[in-house]
Amino acid sequence: MTATHTDAAVTDASDRFYDALERMANGDAEPMSAVWSHGDDVTTMHPIGGREVGWDAVANSWASVAELATDGRVTRGDQLVRVVGDLAYELVTERVDMTLGGESIDAEYRATNVYRREDGEWRVVHHHADLDEEFVDIVQRLAGGE
Repeated sequence: MTATHTDAAVTDASDRFYDALERMANGDAEPMSAVWSHGDDVTTMHPIGGREVGWDAVANSWASVAELATDGRVTRGDQLVRVVGDLAYELVTERVDMTLGGESIDAEYRATNVYRREDGEWRVVHHHADLDEEFVDIVQRLAGGE
């Protein structure tokens, strides 16, 4: 299948999202603001579990991880993009290497990202990655849950 202009625009939005994700894995969640829609309908389900609904909750979830994250590298592979009108979805495999609160994370996740065209720009409206029990355990230990 040949990429259309729209497919390329969504791939560009994905590039910006993964650049922002890598910045978050190095302690800076601010770039997420530029790639996400800020609506009450945006959602995310991270490898650390739970579900966030609405821009404020989604932004806070990225910021919470960024406060603990250093030395991050996030790459994606096996990318598949589909566009349906003003919505697009992306299936990828994410490779994450980072330090979270002094503990190493080295993992691979299947992820789905949903984009919506808003004022001519593609913005993320949903991110979902596989649940990772080791990641959950680290976050709980850091939060004093054990």
